[in-house]
Amino acid sequence: MQETRLDIARIRAARRVIDPVFLGTPLYRCEALEPGLGCAVSIKLETANPVRSFKGRGTEVVASLLAERGPRAVVCASAGNLGQALAWSGRGRGLEVTVVASRFATVAKLDRIRALGARLELVDGDHELARERAAAIARYEGIRLVEDSLDLETCEGAATIGLELVEALGQAESMEPAEPTEPTEPTELAYTTRSFDTVLIALGGGALATGVGHVLKTLAPGVEVICVQPSGAPAMTQSWHARRVVTTDSTDTIADGVAGRYPIPAVLDDLLLVADDAVLVREASIVAGMRMLHDHAGLVVEPSAALGIAAILEDRDRFAGQHVVTVVCGSNVDADAYRRWVGGDTVSRS
Repeated sequence: MQETRLDIARIRAARRVIDPVFLGTPLYRCEALEPGLGCAVSIKLETANPVRSFKGRGTEVVASLLAERGPRAVVCASAGNLGQALAWSGRGRGLEVTVVASRFATVAKLDRIRALGARLELVDGDHELARERAAAIARYEGIRLVEDSLDLETCEGAATIGLELVEALGQAESMEPAEPTEPTEPTELAYTTRSFDTVLIALGGGALATGVGHVLKTLAPGVEVICVQPSGAPAMTQSWHARRVVTTDSTDTIADGVAGRYPIPAVLDDLLLVADDAVLVREASIVAGMRMLHDHAGLVVEPSAALGIAAILEDRDRFAGQHVVTVVCGSNVDADAYRRWVGGDTVSRS
């Protein structure tokens, strides 16, 4: 494989500095989902941690480095999940954290950022305007700017999910031939009884997709990596297909966590090397995926986390007969909005 910006040795090192509360998230086959999807489905549950998303893996790496030798203050732009994660990681290491977000971001995410002790600044615009404001604050105050997906710490922290998937496959973490060994007892990750064929990954800025994709293409190249994005926020997917940066004037999706308009060129370059495909899904399919995850897996998830299920719903024939893993990447969702999307009193019953 051609080289991306990511490095397997650094990804392994990242796992050693990430708080174990973010590691070893559940991976299990969810047979209750399968009759409605027509394929075997396993869930990698990245919501089982204090910030309820995968972002804590990356912010743990960032905060660890800053606590050792960087500035004691840091700023980021966030749709909500990165901000929560950076606030959590920074609080534990005595860092001053500022988060810039859109005034229209999910209220529950904003409330949680404040509760974790970060300074929150809101802008009257979308995530791209928040990115501009965060960069301005970093320049003016001389503090560290964390740019999700551009900063390798965010990608390589997320990439530790890929290491866990490879271990579940029973693959060695090295491409070098292993020395013969005596049989050993199964590891704690040996709960999948057969290899999976495809991993479906939510695509926004690209940290999750490039991180997990890099590990899989390096250590388990036979696994297909498919990125999924809403049709109402298609910039990165369109860029992947065009093999150049494509921007959009606006976004229109309930999946706020992946609603970017300006792909980062360096991240796109990485994605082109590790993704086998990038697909767009409709809003109705995202809502249907959220409902399925609630009704059949007992999970309340935010829209971005249902993108993998939405992709299967829209193309059952493609995945028929396969074993598919979907990364459930976040569960920070506004309760009232969730009720409107999924219907009934599902939140109170979950």
